[in-house]
Amino acid sequence: QVQLVESGGVLVQVGGSLRLSCAASGRTFSSYAMGWFRQAPGKEREFVAAISWSGGSTYYADSVKCRFPISRDNAKNTVYLQMNSLKPEDTAVYYCAAQMGYYTEILMYDYWGQGTQVTVSS
Repeated sequence: QVQLVESGGVLVQVGGSLRLSCAASGRTFSSYAMGWFRQAPGKEREFVAAISWSGGSTYYADSVKCRFPISRDNAKNTVYLQMNSLKPEDTAVYYCAAQMGYYTEILMYDYWGQGTQVTVSS
């Protein structure tokens, strides 16, 4: 099993940037594909970005492609989401997730963090 703890969510201005971090416990972090999801008020949770176990491959939702690069540091058991050119519609609770399967299988993520709030103010 893996436990996930997100951090970095804040109130930020439109057009600003911030970086979310997700720290994982356990010695097998490098075996997991990792993903970021988000849930806005009154909406269903949606996929944002994913990264393979090695960090060599990434996958993005169209809404964040080229704005939110995902990365990981297996030595630090941490995955990151760099959020650039933020828009009000990016306001949501952001969740980190993990799975042992293929990183693009977005329905198969089965370990979740508690979430971190990102609010983009105009």
